[in-house]
Amino acid sequence: MEKPLDQGNVQTTPGEDSSGEAVKKDFKGLLGSVRKFLSELLDIRGNTDQDAAKEAIIADITFKGHTAWILVCSIFIASVGLNANSTAVVIGAMLISPLMGPILGIGMSIAINDIDTLRRSLKNFTVMVVLSVLTAYLFFEFFPLRDESSELLARTAPDIRDVLIAFFGGLALVIARAKKGTIASVIFGVAIATALMPPLCTVGFGLAISNWDYAAGAMYLFIINTIFIALATFLVLKLLRFPMVRYANSKRRRFIARMASLVAVAVMVPAGLTFYQVFQESRYRIQANEFIAETIGVYEFPGNGRYMPNLSQILYEDDETSSIELVCMGDDPIPENVIESWRNRKNQYSKLQDTELKIVQGGQDDSEEKFRYVSELYEAKKVELLNKDERIRLLEEELSQMQSFSSALLPFADITAEARANYEDLAGLGFAYTLQTDFSKTDTIPVFEVRWKEDVPPARQQENLQKMANWLQVRLKNPKIQVREAGR
Repeated sequence: MEKPLDQGNVQTTPGEDSSGEAVKKDFKGLLGSVRKFLSELLDIRGNTDQDAAKEAIIADITFKGHTAWILVCSIFIASVGLNANSTAVVIGAMLISPLMGPILGIGMSIAINDIDTLRRSLKNFTVMVVLSVLTAYLFFEFFPLRDESSELLARTAPDIRDVLIAFFGGLALVIARAKKGTIASVIFGVAIATALMPPLCTVGFGLAISNWDYAAGAMYLFIINTIFIALATFLVLKLLRFPMVRYANSKRRRFIARMASLVAVAVMVPAGLTFYQVFQESRYRIQANEFIAETIGVYEFPGNGRYMPNLSQILYEDDETSSIELVCMGDDPIPENVIESWRNRKNQYSKLQDTELKIVQGGQDDSEEKFRYVSELYEAKKVELLNKDERIRLLEEELSQMQSFSSALLPFADITAEARANYEDLAGLGFAYTLQTDFSKTDTIPVFEVRWKEDVPPARQQENLQKMANWLQVRLKNPKIQVREAGR
C-alpha cells in the first residue's frame, strides 16, 4: 500500500534550485544593465566644463556700454510688439535681451559661495530692471496708441504654468551653459519661453496708464521668472558640484558661507510660497470652471435668456473672500430654487466652499439697478464679445468693399485726354455712377455724358456716340458702361 506524500517535506531537485538561482541572477543583471543605461543616458557631469561655464556666466553679468543700449533697444522693440499685438516682434525682442545674465549670476554666486559675484549680479540686475521699466514707461507715456492688446493682458495674471516654464527653462539654460560646447539653440529657446522682457514692458504700460493692477501683476510674473530661474541655476550647479570659492580668512569664509545659505533660503522660501499660491489659484479656477459648466452651462433658459460668459468673473483671493459672479440676460429671472441648488452644488467642490456665488440678471422682470449694471457692463466689454471668427468675417467684408470701390475707380483724366484726341467733335465729357433697378435687384452703372459741338449733324452725333460706347467698354473692361448725350 502506497504512503501518502508529506506536503510539508516536498523536496526540490538540484536542477530546479539551480534554475531559480539563474532566474534571480538574470533579473539582477537586467536591473544592473537598465541602471547603467539610465546612468549613462542622464548623467551630465562627465561632459561638463565647469571653468568655461563659470566664465561665460560671469561675462554676461556685466551691464554697461553696448549691453545697456542693447537692453534699451530690446525694450523698445518689445513695447512696440506688445502694443501692436505682434507675437513675432515680441519674440525678436526676447532673443536680443541681455536680462538673463544677472539672474544666472545670482543663482551661481549663491551656489558657489561667491559674495563678490552676488553683489555685482544684484547691482546689475537692479539697474537692468529699473532701466527696462523706465524705458517702457516713457514709450507708452508718449506714444499716442495705448491699446490693451492680448499680448499685454497675457502678462498681467501669472498662473502655475508660468512657474513651471520658468523653472524648467532655467534648468535647460544652465545645463546648456555647463555643457562643453554650449548649445546656442537652447539658450535662444529659453529666452523665448521664460519671457523676461514682456512683463517689464507691461509694468511700464501699467504705470503709463495708471493701472496699478496691471503693473503689479506683470511685476509679479517677472519676479516668478527671476526666482525660479535663479533657483534652477542653484540646484543644477550644486548637482554638478561646482567648486566653492575659497577665502584665505577662515572667519570670512564661514561668514560668507552663512550669508550664502541665508540668501539661498531667502530665495527658496518665496519660490515655494509662490508655487503654492499659484498652484492653489490654478486649482480654484479649474474647479470654478467645472462648476459653471455643470450648472449654468447646462441650464435651459426660458425665452431669449442666455448666460454671458464674457461678462462673468471668477475672483480668487487668499483671505477667503473669493467670488464667482455669473451674468445672465433674459426677460424671465432664474428661479430661486435653481440658484439655491447651484449654491449647494458649489459646496461640493473643496476649493469653492467659502466662495460667494453672485447671480446678476438683466431683463424686464428684474430690478432696474441690476438691469442698468448689466447694460453698463455689456457696453464696457462689448468689443470682447466678438469672437475671432466674427472679427475675421467683418474684416473680410470691409476688404471686399474696399476692393469693389477700388475696382470701380477709373482714370478719368486719361480717358478725357484720349476721347478729345479721338473725337474732334467732342465739346465736353462728364462721368457719374447711377443706381438702376428692375425692382428685383439694384445695380450701380457707370455713365458718361457727352456734349457735341453745335455744328455737328445729329446723324454723326449718334454714330460717334455708339463708337464711344464701344471704345469705353473695351478700354475700361466694363460692359455695363453707358454713354449718353448731355441733357437727355
